[in-house]
Amino acid sequence: MAQQTNIAAQTAFGEAVVAGDLDALDAIVAPDSVDHDPAPGQVPGPAGYKAMFNDLRAAFPDLHVEVEHLLATDDELAFAYHISGTHLGPLMGQPPTGLRVSYRGMQISRFDEDGRLVERWGSSDELGMLRQLGLADG
Repeated sequence: MAQQTNIAAQTAFGEAVVAGDLDALDAIVAPDSVDHDPAPGQVPGPAGYKAMFNDLRAAFPDLHVEVEHLLATDDELAFAYHISGTHLGPLMGQPPTGLRVSYRGMQISRFDEDGRLVERWGSSDELGMLRQLGLADG
């Protein structure tokens, strides 16, 4: 049953991000949760995820995240995802380009016995996203 609880928590996390309901992360992310691949300046726990996704949603107000493949154990989830959105706000100090991006990523999440996110390892194609926006060479 832990697998289903963790899948539900990860699903709620994604839905909160897409909807912009970032305060919902307080119930999903453990207070001392560690992101092993944090954004620059990201602090631990819900506050770090809220700040990171607040910035991402400001840059891409129509942000959409779709889970494409998911594997679960009793305390971990691994999934591949697709992110898309239109660059309509500042991103890493760069003004909006108005361009649409589409890129992929993968993540492993570990949950505690209460179904809260306690660790995350992940990677998304941020360089590919920046190239699509004309903000990186390649």
